[in-house]
Amino acid sequence: MDARDEPLSARSLADLFQRTAAARPGEVALRASDGSVELTWREYAERVRRIAGGLASLGVRRGDTVALMLTNRPEFHLADTAALHLGATPFSVYNTSPPAQIAHLFANAGNRVVVTERQWVPAVRAASEAVGGALEHIVCVDGAPEGTLPLAELEARRPAAFDFDAAWRAVDPADLATLIYTSGTTGPPKGVEVEHRAILACLRDGLALPHVGAGARAGRMVSYLPDAHVANRYFSHYLAMAAGSSITTVADLKAVAQALPAVRPTVFLGVPAFWYKTQAAVTQAIGARTGVRRHAAEWAMGVARLAAERQAAGRPLPARLAARRAVADRLVLRPIRARIGLDEAAAVITGSAPIAAETVRFFQSLGIELCEGWAMSESSAAGTINRPGAIRPGTVGRPMRDVEVRVAADGELLLRGPALMRGYRGDPERTAEAIGADGWLRTGDVGTVDADGYVTIVDRKKDLIVNSAGKNMSPANIENAVLACCPQAASVVVVGDRRPYVVALIVLDPAAAHGLAGDTEVRAAVGAGVARANATLSRVEQIKDFAVLPGPWAPGGAELTPTGKLRRREIAERYAAEIEALYERGRRPDRAR
Repeated sequence: MDARDEPLSARSLADLFQRTAAARPGEVALRASDGSVELTWREYAERVRRIAGGLASLGVRRGDTVALMLTNRPEFHLADTAALHLGATPFSVYNTSPPAQIAHLFANAGNRVVVTERQWVPAVRAASEAVGGALEHIVCVDGAPEGTLPLAELEARRPAAFDFDAAWRAVDPADLATLIYTSGTTGPPKGVEVEHRAILACLRDGLALPHVGAGARAGRMVSYLPDAHVANRYFSHYLAMAAGSSITTVADLKAVAQALPAVRPTVFLGVPAFWYKTQAAVTQAIGARTGVRRHAAEWAMGVARLAAERQAAGRPLPARLAARRAVADRLVLRPIRARIGLDEAAAVITGSAPIAAETVRFFQSLGIELCEGWAMSESSAAGTINRPGAIRPGTVGRPMRDVEVRVAADGELLLRGPALMRGYRGDPERTAEAIGADGWLRTGDVGTVDADGYVTIVDRKKDLIVNSAGKNMSPANIENAVLACCPQAASVVVVGDRRPYVVALIVLDPAAAHGLAGDTEVRAAVGAGVARANATLSRVEQIKDFAVLPGPWAPGGAELTPTGKLRRREIAERYAAEIEALYERGRRPDRAR
């Protein structure tokens, strides 16, 4: 049977992995971007067998949990897949998590084993002490700190009574495949329980999308986002199991832009921050051109954008426009895509946070069909997505094949399908609040669905701004407009709830602001970006004043969750003086705008 059919018939992810490894034994499955590791599917499978045996020797059995606290490296895939073969539940911990938060996860998950790196052993030990020393084994993948078990030693263990094949064949579709811990923007992270059958359903839906199926089966992916996030697990771990793709791991998030031209992925997921930085870099490079080269780039991008707009509207391309697009692509746009590293990508996806519609249009003008999608940990990455040739910027596309979406009376989007979570671990009350008896998941997002099925997200229900005049606004929409227009901004937070107008806190990106002479130039550059953003916003949404803060804010810190989402309540408290100063300045008649 072809590997493309495996998600349709596999009982579990372990079953899926074994079929793919048998079908592609000599093909490369895992590699590190620095060239230090390269494993074929045969080698991957053999190491999974050995690590599973080692974990079994530590007492890991079906239904147990195993924590992983690792950078993006091949050992994550080895350890996670090995645990799956035991019927155990592997889950990832954000590397930025402090010991207190790690302890909360360990207490909720109930794991006795953690696989980690030398640099995080102290934090893991502190977390273990906080939960009464329940952690029994720390497996270290890159050394042997005192009191830890090196991965090589774990692999060398050979439990006599352990039957590897019987273990993985016993894994049931309803067994838990992983726990995904929520960002914790409104309280302690909740453990989302995801079953094997939910991920398999999501894989079926994903491979049914022509661009995702073609890209996955062509076989090159990059893993650089946190494996604690469901999106990276789906696109850079599970999807490879289904399609036999090779995965290149990039340990340093900042190095992904340099890694892309070498890997040339066929499926690539980027978060909005990546796309904003790439947009700024390409814009700067084109702006530095002179004469004919600059005019050629501007002409080519204009042609590609026009063609994309006609296609999205369902209008046929006139022969002359199609010919111009082909010339523009061959002479100008394809070389730009090659420099980015996306010239062979069949599926280019943005998600995890809203993205400015203008940024989507910018990449269309480069011949990159940036497909915005929307999903949740609670839906195992199944949700909605735009399709190439039918992208509508500003929307998150249409539902995937087995996903239903509808709008509740209060405007909240509801989602239903076979990929929904089992529930929140140890929290039946919140589970019942999230998923009704009719199977609809309350997403917490306010949005609309148009006549063609395209979903538009307004904002998180709890984040909507209602100003003093009663006008409803989406802070994310305003913030994304600034991020798209102001390359000096790393983070933007707008404030305006029960206020007469909107103000913003703008956190600098030190790299983008480098070279500006001082505070005056910085504020002028940021002000120009805000002005450009305001030109795209309605009058009531426009930012009337802003404060520039040094940065950047670090994921997992006081202002951002580990996934980079804004902790709005904490920010409002932490920067209350700066916010009040902006409104106080607005009350002064001599205020300099």
